[in-house]
Amino acid sequence: MGQCVTKCKNPASTLGSKSGDKDSSSKSSKKSGTAGGGSHKEELSAPCSKATSELSNGTKTPDVTVETPILPSLMGESLKDDRVNGDGLSMWRIEELFCCYKDEQEDAILEEGMERFCNDLCVDPAEFRVLVLAWRFQAATMCKFTRKEFVEGCKAIKADSIEGICSRFPCMLVEAQGEENFKDLYRFTFQFGLDADEGQRSLQRDIAIALWRLVFTQNKPEILEHWLDFLAENPSGIRGISRDTWNMFLNFTQAIGPDLNNYSEDEAWPSLFDTFVEWELERRKRDQALFAKQEEEKCSTTEASSTTDGLETEGGRGSQTWGGH
Repeated sequence: MGQCVTKCKNPASTLGSKSGDKDSSSKSSKKSGTAGGGSHKEELSAPCSKATSELSNGTKTPDVTVETPILPSLMGESLKDDRVNGDGLSMWRIEELFCCYKDEQEDAILEEGMERFCNDLCVDPAEFRVLVLAWRFQAATMCKFTRKEFVEGCKAIKADSIEGICSRFPCMLVEAQGEENFKDLYRFTFQFGLDADEGQRSLQRDIAIALWRLVFTQNKPEILEHWLDFLAENPSGIRGISRDTWNMFLNFTQAIGPDLNNYSEDEAWPSLFDTFVEWELERRKRDQALFAKQEEEKCSTTEASSTTDGLETEGGRGSQTWGGH
């Protein structure tokens, strides 16, 4: 490439040599015209031949090859490769990273590519960090990153490599703890769990349970496990979780205390929450009754054991008395 530029950079040298040949021919023609007609042909051809191959100082004219310059196209590729945004990210590296995992048929990272991507990041596909990454990438579907989502996501977290993404996880986890950020993450999680191809409008019960447990990884409400137990124990009555129920549960965990004393059916809670509160209060009554019964049995066992020990002691003393006599 550098040689090509040098050869094409100064075309005047090539044109100059052609001009020199022309001048030599004309001078030779004049000479031969004065000397006489017999040697005209020979004198004309000899100087012309010499002028073509040699310069006036006897050195040979260097062969010059004119080649088509390829610099512009290569420069274009180089500039494309080196595109850097305001945050110092290489757009080319982000695109290359996407291509490492993208599907052969579709312009997106699908399930198989996602597994390899998570393996390279040293994370489990089902862990909270992956959910946070999907949130920052604004992924529309589980187990899928489109090219736009991946590129824009990398720009959002300011990373253009596997190492760069890994280094951003601690910061992303801290960001997710902020009240407004977590609210956004929480609402994103519902949409993320829907099957877009099936046109779902509510989450399947089992998926909702898994996503609730996942999204509350860093800040788990006291009532969460009881709520999930309620959902798991009532499969016939709960077919799916609507968006309204999902969103309101976050408000429920923030407004209602763990003892449920400040819950009111008169407020605009989903009817499923009324059913849950009734179920939970009944469960607690049963647990309290069971606990009281166990304590009573424990006390009875302790008293019986004490009585038995006393009788054995008295019996032992009597034996010692008779033995003494």
